[in-house]
Amino acid sequence: MISKELLDILVCPELRTPLSLADERLLATLNRAVAERRLKNRAGETVERPLDGGLVRDDGAVVYPVVDGIPIMLVDEAIPLEQVRAQP
Repeated sequence: MISKELLDILVCPELRTPLSLADERLLATLNRAVAERRLKNRAGETVERPLDGGLVRDDGAVVYPVVDGIPIMLVDEAIPLEQVRAQP
């Protein structure tokens, strides 16, 4: 989906720290929350579309969604992971 070359140059737009690809388990958890309409981005908007992938900030606090193969690298579109950490 995202080439290693692209991943190597992408950084968090807020902190300028590295990003890594979200694993399948995290994506499944996020998409379950999307389906249940309980996932919000940093702007407080409900995430409406399932994620094709995600880029996790190196501190694990947020994920930047990948939709239709395109990384959405906007701070307000980042999804705080604290809202899914306590979920099974």
